[in-house]
Amino acid sequence: MKQLTIDVGGTFTDCLVLEESGQLQRFKASTTPRDPTQGFFDAVGKAARHYSQTLEQFLAEVEQIVHGTTLGTNILITERGAKVGMITTKGFRDSIEMRRGIKNLHGSMFDIFIEPYKPLVPRYLRLGVEERTLYDGELFTPLNEDELRAAARTLLDDGCTAIAICFLHSYANGDNELRAKRIVQDMAPEAYVTTSHEIMPVWREFERFSTTVVSAYIGPAVTRYARSLQSGLIEHGFRGRLLMMLANGLVQVVDECVDRAVYLLNSGPAAAPSAATYLGALHGKTNLLSVDMGGTSFDVCVIKDGQIPTTTESWVGEHRVAIKMVDVPSVGAGGGSLAWMDSLGLLRVGPQSAGADPGPAAYGKGDEATVTDADLVLGYIPADYFLGGDIELDVKRSHQAVTRVGSKLNMDVDQTAQAIFTTINTVMANLITEVCTRQGHDVRDFTLVAGGGAGGIHAAAIARQLSIPMVIVPRVAALMSAFGMFAKDLGLEYARSCFRSQSQLNAAEVTGLFADMRRQAREDFARIGIPETQMSFQPTVEMRYAGQFHDVELEPPDENLSAANLQTLLANFHAKYEKMYTYSMPWREAEFHTFRLKVTAPRRPVGMAANARSAAGVETARRGSRVCLLGGNPKPVETPAYDWDRMWYGHKVSGPALIDDKTTTVLVLPGFACEVDEYRNLILRAQ
Repeated sequence: MKQLTIDVGGTFTDCLVLEESGQLQRFKASTTPRDPTQGFFDAVGKAARHYSQTLEQFLAEVEQIVHGTTLGTNILITERGAKVGMITTKGFRDSIEMRRGIKNLHGSMFDIFIEPYKPLVPRYLRLGVEERTLYDGELFTPLNEDELRAAARTLLDDGCTAIAICFLHSYANGDNELRAKRIVQDMAPEAYVTTSHEIMPVWREFERFSTTVVSAYIGPAVTRYARSLQSGLIEHGFRGRLLMMLANGLVQVVDECVDRAVYLLNSGPAAAPSAATYLGALHGKTNLLSVDMGGTSFDVCVIKDGQIPTTTESWVGEHRVAIKMVDVPSVGAGGGSLAWMDSLGLLRVGPQSAGADPGPAAYGKGDEATVTDADLVLGYIPADYFLGGDIELDVKRSHQAVTRVGSKLNMDVDQTAQAIFTTINTVMANLITEVCTRQGHDVRDFTLVAGGGAGGIHAAAIARQLSIPMVIVPRVAALMSAFGMFAKDLGLEYARSCFRSQSQLNAAEVTGLFADMRRQAREDFARIGIPETQMSFQPTVEMRYAGQFHDVELEPPDENLSAANLQTLLANFHAKYEKMYTYSMPWREAEFHTFRLKVTAPRRPVGMAANARSAAGVETARRGSRVCLLGGNPKPVETPAYDWDRMWYGHKVSGPALIDDKTTTVLVLPGFACEVDEYRNLILRAQ
């Protein structure tokens, strides 16, 4: 039996097949934005043809598919979601518009020329009803069902296909929200209805309301896609289990995902750091910069001491999403990023992208110059071996597109291509520097793990610019997110907010909260056939000093916070706080805000088979040469090109050199040495 991971990106859909022997097979197909399921099945179809099987025969041998998709993120960013109505506690309908006094994320709150934030739900579709639950869960005012029905009818008659129900303090008691949900579903069974306590049962109204609205906004489209994909797989003979990659780095079955669509945001990029952690460990490296440069975006994750960071402080575009997510900042810098001139006549690259359709000019449909076109003009990409020869690149069309940009700069085509290459590298290096500096890290202390189809070409240039001493380019670089999905556990995360100072903390109350989350986890996992004996529980506690705003998350010694365990937890809190902020205040009382439980069920781990050293020299892997422009030098350089498929453990080359694979190309710049490790990854070091 086989296992598949499939990552639908903005430009390409990646399919990775894990055979019973442990071998990995890699396949890529163009993403089809209008119907992503087509690109999904195109990639799986390529895999089937590799095994000389029909699609039905191949899928019959697949026991599990893990799927990551940027569909939800793209819907949110491009504002192509459902028409959403919001029903909330009377007097609180403006919470998502006022936010926390933030006018715009990227400018001064005092700048009168910045347009105010536009919520996903306009004010006339945000209706209040009479009800009130207190912060301690006491039902102070019952739900006025007549007002609820009237509000729901108004929204439904106005064409709303999704409704977000967001009541005050529902994290402490969700009875009113559940009753409202049942009423709306009875009135309109076809509507997508979600409640805030089911999406994120934690305190802070704006964050909870905003996240719930986002989930309702993308929910109908995500549900249609997931159900269509599910039925399509069944029609083609798939009888295994379909899992979806979640934003928090876990995976879950489809039925558990569609009702909480917001958890599918960034589901593809969330897997890449797991791949980087696995690959870094092969070389004893735990301080890693996981980067993934695909066709549309450049994603970065700073991994310190082998720990993949998560955050609840995410924004997607201008919209607050407060669920726990793997912390993967991104910028619009990929192979399809467009080169353009700003109002000052300066060259810019990205964040606009040619995407999968029309794609770079080299693909034969687009006319605008992209990073891929510049790389082709510079000689880095093999025109006859792109995606193993599946796509024949149009060199002439790329030259024409780059020339048009250069004409506005009074530069020839070679100079323009070099300028585009340098500009995009600077954009990516700046993001890495910003993320590392914000966290107090020195980028030179990290190893760069370069993934994505375009990552190998730009990795050495980024490393040189940032003085990073070592770069790992994985054998699965072009499918790094897909590879990371193999390492993920099936699981869910639960949370309960309970405000207590350390002097007020009741151990029995905390134990009850964790017991309630365990009960819910057992029910959720039982629905997909996983017994408690296979479940692992990881509790955490969010704390802060009294009077502060930001929380610190720690693992308690035990779910029972007895007096002794509490003292241990407080000591760990002071120590972690000092490590994070260089000071602590042990004399000041701590506050407990949110208790979380991460519940997972382990999956079969993927292993990379080690290879013996090659007795043959690296010249046996030589596939020719290409004329390249390197490092701003106007003089072309005849650069040797090697076939990665024929390179083995111990092979070494010095830059300049090119290493071609059917899914990517790696550029070894002058001043870098490249060595193949025992797992056939490439290790680049500055000489």
